[in-house]
Amino acid sequence: MRVGLATGNPGKVREIGAILGEGIEVAAPPNDWVAPDETGETYLANARLKARSLCAHTGEPAVADDSGIEVDALGGAPGVRSARFAGEGATDRQNLDLLIEKIRAVADDKRGARYRCLAVVVLPDGTEHAAEGIVEGTLITTPRGTGGFGYDPIFIPTGYDKTMAELSPEEKDAISHRGIAFRALAGILHGLR
Repeated sequence: MRVGLATGNPGKVREIGAILGEGIEVAAPPNDWVAPDETGETYLANARLKARSLCAHTGEPAVADDSGIEVDALGGAPGVRSARFAGEGATDRQNLDLLIEKIRAVADDKRGARYRCLAVVVLPDGTEHAAEGIVEGTLITTPRGTGGFGYDPIFIPTGYDKTMAELSPEEKDAISHRGIAFRALAGILHGLR
């Protein structure tokens, strides 16, 4: 089975291809595909926008995901706005710095947070399947580690004493919200073959 991955990141194509496994070929989108604006109010809505757009463009099954970090002390923010928390076009560092600023005065035991990912496959006949991955954890205010990206330097997953940015790629892949969601989606895709 061949599926297109609605992303502009070649590294993500390799990563998702490895997760989906044998028998499923993951293809980068064609150069003439333009990703739609993520205007959805939920991760699922944004993932659907991208997958539906790519499926309509290629006529082949398409997968997409959307994810973010949800901070309890901020009422679940930044959530779907995680990539734009510090404004449109903000860098990972600007988003990270703003989140640190917002939680600095919050007591350590009140800094619960989670990463959430929704992954979707859309088939040419309009059938859709979705899977969710969640990783619970807590936040710190002094970044640690050089791996990962985004909010990883301040997110300590439950059961660990390291931030996501301090974990090895193998450790992170085993527990990541994206890995959980796409492993669940892999089960669905293998059932469709």
